[in-house]
Amino acid sequence: MTQRLSWLRLAAIFMAPGLAVPLAAPAIAAPADPLKSPMWENHAAWLFGKQTVVFDPAVQVLMPDVTENQRIFPVTVDARALSGVQRIVVLMDLNPLPVAIDYRPEGALAYVSLRIKLDQRTPVRAAVLTADGVWHVAGRWIDAAGGGCSAPPVSRVKGDWAQHLGELRGRLWREAEDQRLRVLVRHPMDTGMVDNIAAYNLETMTVRSADGVMLGTMTINGSVSEDPAFTVLLPKETKGAVAVHLADTNGRTFDGKVSAP
Repeated sequence: MTQRLSWLRLAAIFMAPGLAVPLAAPAIAAPADPLKSPMWENHAAWLFGKQTVVFDPAVQVLMPDVTENQRIFPVTVDARALSGVQRIVVLMDLNPLPVAIDYRPEGALAYVSLRIKLDQRTPVRAAVLTADGVWHVAGRWIDAAGGGCSAPPVSRVKGDWAQHLGELRGRLWREAEDQRLRVLVRHPMDTGMVDNIAAYNLETMTVRSADGVMLGTMTINGSVSEDPAFTVLLPKETKGAVAVHLADTNGRTFDGKVSAP
């Protein structure tokens, strides 16, 4: 299915806050892709523009070697080896919805973990923008049976999604020197690629400290798994309850506070 999508259709799919895509991608001198993806040049053009791109092992993209469930595939991006990280984008080259998240760790550490959908065998990458305007990219090919984006969510099949929509759970704990925040929210994350089910997904998430300081903002797309779970790292000096705010594409908002035990 993905191979039949034209670049113009892909551009229309990608239109989202913080991820505007030009209909005519500008020509840039993107470095040769070590993964030899057929979509690399197109994605590099609209995502990076004329900014410098380097393939950098300092960006760690941690994933299983085997896709046990193409609807719920865990990915962790650790870019703490880089300084001045401004954005972390998770990209699946051959997905019909290639971008999963665009995370800005404004007061948090350069680390994020999530679960995504895979529609076929594809490179899964992280692209990390640093303050000097350089994108640092890493990733690898992942095999998947397909259908992660085009199968109905389990909650739709069970028919109980509306009763649990927006239920929020969170945990804040210390692990070694890290302070970790994990947020889970019930949401069908519909891609719009299932018959008679319109696209409907979480769109943004913000995390603030107890005194209102912004710790992180995230743009979320439909290629994130149903009932998303996000883990981010907060400064170890963060104290008190952390406020989490989410909004979806239907204008619904979901709020919660997470405190350390």
